[in-house]
Amino acid sequence: MRTTVGIIGAGPAGLLLARLLHRAGIESVVLESRDRAYVEQRQRAGILEQGTADVLRAAGAGERMDREGLRHDGIELRFDRRRHRVDFPALTGGRSVTVYAQTEVCKDLIALQLKEGGPLLFEAEALAVEGAESGRPRIPFRHQGREDVLECDYAVGCDGFWGVARKAFPAEVSRVFERSYPYAWLGVLADVAPSHDELVYARHDRGFALLSMRSPSVSRLYLQVPAGTDAGRWSDEEIWDELDRRLETDDGRRLERGPLTQKSVTPMRSFVHEPMRHGRLFLAGDAAHIVPPTGAKGLNLAVGDVVTLARALAHERRTGSADLLDAYSATCLRRVWQAERFSYDMTTLLHRAPDATPFDARLQLARLERIASSRAAGTDLAEAYTGFPLG
Repeated sequence: MRTTVGIIGAGPAGLLLARLLHRAGIESVVLESRDRAYVEQRQRAGILEQGTADVLRAAGAGERMDREGLRHDGIELRFDRRRHRVDFPALTGGRSVTVYAQTEVCKDLIALQLKEGGPLLFEAEALAVEGAESGRPRIPFRHQGREDVLECDYAVGCDGFWGVARKAFPAEVSRVFERSYPYAWLGVLADVAPSHDELVYARHDRGFALLSMRSPSVSRLYLQVPAGTDAGRWSDEEIWDELDRRLETDDGRRLERGPLTQKSVTPMRSFVHEPMRHGRLFLAGDAAHIVPPTGAKGLNLAVGDVVTLARALAHERRTGSADLLDAYSATCLRRVWQAERFSYDMTTLLHRAPDATPFDARLQLARLERIASSRAAGTDLAEAYTGFPLG
């Protein structure tokens, strides 16, 4: 099999890259190790930055997002039994975010790819990336019980942290920066309307809590728990009781409760692989970087990567110049490290470390007071949350 761009992974990064390349007249083939149902059902991020939503619209993939997604013009910070709203449009010149689950983004992009784009092969396991330094990389893969090879001009690893693409980088060119956190998120889906119309981030002495949503009738909620926690050890009642404690304010408002339909634990880590390019092999999304979910940056960083790469490939085709391709890694990493910084700041601002001292707690409250009382501090948070420039 032969194509211009071989894409490993049909998550949002790989699917959006294929869509952008199709609209630029560049051929691609997408290899996805899982079946279609799995890709369309795996629960991931649900916050789209302003720039991500704009890209999806421009790519012809925004119709259902605009119809069913929830525009949010701010978030609420809760601390010391008080609440403070961060008004995004007022602080950023009109920017906002959209609540629209990654599963729905993938459904939309899969439908478009199968209808209009190049080959999208499910249950096609990429086994390696070979010849990245040559002019024709090769991706051996297994599909429908037989092995084949995808030859391409460029290979792109959108295959996540555990994928094969990053393993093709020689050890002598790879640099890894990472941090693991001693806590995790216990996340639940609840069949009940959200108790607030915007996301609520709560700092509490017992630990962090987040009130989010998937739709007007489905709530998504999170509790900080120790790393390695077994979600099954928490009863529904214990989860609701703990959410009430951590989200409590002086006005006495309580959460609306409903049946919990899903429980899971998400580990917290920061990770960056440099560079994001080796020869004709490029990394995008979780294959290159991971952020703790506090800043809602993971999906949006992946979009920034593939927008940058699609623009560079289109520029190379149009002009013959590889300048933008050569700059891909450096261009992406500037945005990646700003997102890593913001995600780390949000995480350490709101979570209680196991060894936290009273001094640490007072510093957190002082940082939150600064955001609540200073337009400059609030603007810094709002600009980062709604999104750094793409590319």
